[in-house]
Amino acid sequence: MKSVQLVASSIKEDELPSEFIRPENEQPRLTTFQGQQEPVPVLDFSTGDTEKLVELVVDASSKWGLFQIVNHGIPSEVIGNLQSAGKQFFELPEKEKEAYVKDPESKCIEGYGCRMRNGWVDHLFNRIWPPSAIDYRFWPTNPPQYREAAEEYAKHLHEMVNKLLRCLSVGMGLAAEDLKTAIGGEELNYNMKINYYPPCPRPDLALGVPAHTDLCAFTILVPNEVQGLQVFQDDKWYDVAYIPNALIIHIGDQIEIVSNGKYKAVFHRSIVKRMSWPVFMEPPPHLEIGPHPNLISTQNPPKYKTKKFSDYVYCKLNNLPQ
Repeated sequence: MKSVQLVASSIKEDELPSEFIRPENEQPRLTTFQGQQEPVPVLDFSTGDTEKLVELVVDASSKWGLFQIVNHGIPSEVIGNLQSAGKQFFELPEKEKEAYVKDPESKCIEGYGCRMRNGWVDHLFNRIWPPSAIDYRFWPTNPPQYREAAEEYAKHLHEMVNKLLRCLSVGMGLAAEDLKTAIGGEELNYNMKINYYPPCPRPDLALGVPAHTDLCAFTILVPNEVQGLQVFQDDKWYDVAYIPNALIIHIGDQIEIVSNGKYKAVFHRSIVKRMSWPVFMEPPPHLEIGPHPNLISTQNPPKYKTKKFSDYVYCKLNNLPQ
């Protein structure tokens, strides 16, 4: 299948293939809210007031399912190196990128791919943590700094993830380490996806990634300087403002399940004006996930089934009831 980048290079100005044109009720030109909006929460992770930070995380995760983190402790040059390596990979000739193309018959998500649900996007998937789960066959050797940039980012990210999980865990009334244990502990996989959105002749008609919630536990996203993420809130699609060096946190399906609905998986989409570097925090496939037992009572019965993460993924990807 042709990459979107090749499609973009072969069509005329203002011409968009019909397969990429979204229905009117999805088109950004008709559905993006243009008025004054309540801003997506921005949390300062350097605060020494842990109790206040937990309160802010809970509020954002319960209402929005999404928030931005500033002063998170990951050096700006580490993020910059990650972005630079990703940009250089997508500037390579198609032949070089195809050396990492994913096998369409394989269940493995790693490698180079394109056209997810007719979105205007190409992507590269790599598992970057834990070190024991990394398969370097899918990691580009060009640009040569890709491996170092991704590994350095993963190392810093690991520290921030633990802090975030402790806040989320305490905020739902559990012990600090309970949530991390519930979603896989040290087996939690960090799957990085670099999204590349080629210049689009009709960005008002297309989407990069259509509306969805993330099936993982949660997502940490590095955006680029061009705003492109939108979140659905109060029946409207809102732009998420770009903040330099901020990280965007998405609550995913598995944390909504473990919290028994206290935290909400965010419904979001991408418009076609950017690159992005999300890392999906995925439980190991064999792990059974359901509402945490310490949260269940006669007053708060389970709202979700307990099932293996692999079974949840299969049902979601095949549009089967959970």
